[in-house]
Formats: sequence, C-alpha cells, structure tokens
Amino acid sequence: MANIKSAAKRARQSERRRQHNMALRSRMRTAIKKVKNATAAGDAEQAASLYKEAVPEIDTMISKGIIHKNTGARTKSRLSKGIKSLGAD
Repeated sequence: MANIKSAAKRARQSERRRQHNMALRSRMRTAIKKVKNATAAGDAEQAASLYKEAVPEIDTMISKGIIHKNTGARTKSRLSKGIKSLGAD
C-alpha cells in the first residue's frame, strides 16, 4: 500500500479508470460478438444492422485510447468482410 497521500490517491484513481475501461471494453466486445454470431448464423440483414451499431462502439474505444486505431480498423474490416461473404451490403 502507498505510504504517501498522493500515491494513495493515484492508486484509487487508477483503479476507478481500470474499472471504467473494462466496462467500456466489455460493451465493445459484446457488440462485436453479436455481429459474429449473426454472421455465423447466416443472417445477413441482422448482421449488417448489428455491424452499424458496433462500428460507433469501436470508434469510441479508439478515440478514448482503450484500443489502438489499427486494432479497431482491423476489427471493423474483418467484421465487414464476414458480412460481405454472406452477400449483404
């Protein structure tokens, strides 16, 4: 445990930020998982609509610095590629 007040405060702040970032990351992962499940089920229309909901989640995580921009771009690209393979726009 921290011996200095400022170090103790930084530890509290870090833990709060960690919890918040974990919640945001979980929300993003859930959105991605919904798209993947719809794609695996072969439901092109539902997958496309879920993709449109997932993209802003991913973009938000990029802008908040929770994931790297290349990771977000790669994820969006792979989701889009899966949907296009089903024959949807």
